[in-house]
Amino acid sequence: MKFSDAFISRKHMFSLGVEETTGRLYVSIPVSNGMVDYEEYYEIDRASFELFQKDIDAAVDFAMKCRRRELDELLIEKPGTNRGSAI
Repeated sequence: MKFSDAFISRKHMFSLGVEETTGRLYVSIPVSNGMVDYEEYYEIDRASFELFQKDIDAAVDFAMKCRRRELDELLIEKPGTNRGSAI
């Protein structure tokens, strides 16, 4: 998979983008498991993608739900046994 960020918020620590192979849209957040830092990618629809580009508060709310693991059903890649914690 090739994830390509279209928008990055360093302040709020998330990004929006497209997975180039499938065209799926995502919100990603940084995580760490103590050995490695990586990103988790949560699939979103086109309407959410467009909303999040215009409404930073809506995007931050979504990212916070991801950090609390409330939207795990949207993960594009399922985590392994040593899943990291949100940074």
